[in-house]
Amino acid sequence: MRIIAGELKGRHLTSPTDDRIRPTADKVKESIFNMIAPYVPDSIVLDLFAGTGGLGLEAVSRGAKTVYFVDNSRASLRIINKNISDCRVENRCKVISGDWEHAIKEIPEPADIIVLDPPYQLGLIEKCINKIIELDLISEDGLIVAEHASEESLPDKIGNLTKIKNKKYGSVSITIYTSMEEND
Repeated sequence: MRIIAGELKGRHLTSPTDDRIRPTADKVKESIFNMIAPYVPDSIVLDLFAGTGGLGLEAVSRGAKTVYFVDNSRASLRIINKNISDCRVENRCKVISGDWEHAIKEIPEPADIIVLDPPYQLGLIEKCINKIIELDLISEDGLIVAEHASEESLPDKIGNLTKIKNKKYGSVSITIYTSMEEND
């Protein structure tokens, strides 16, 4: 597992030693960032269900101003903190420990990009997006990037957000939602 592009390009990240944490494959991560690249510089990013922190650290490497990492697993939090420290980007990263529904209430500002990668079997994406909308945690033209099992079909609209992309990579799909108007 490594940083693919940006100021930290090539940096290896600590990976989990067990299978309870499922890091995003480099191929999928690269595809995500190819799709959202113009929105990353100077952005506020929320990496929800952060796991190893790989997606959030990729955003930092590509110029995100601040990344909030949320996870409730002690093992994940250790890995996230180690990866942030090893990359020497503590000044741009904030780690919030706890159950996602409570932890996101600690996010002090709307995010421009929200990455959702919950455990696949729990079907949490719609619930998460609805909570994000309810708490006004996404900026006006923000993006939500959801990683999920390919067999899980997500609706075209959730609240005021519209699905703008859906890409399949074997057993994994990436779906992107936004509130932007088509001509923005």
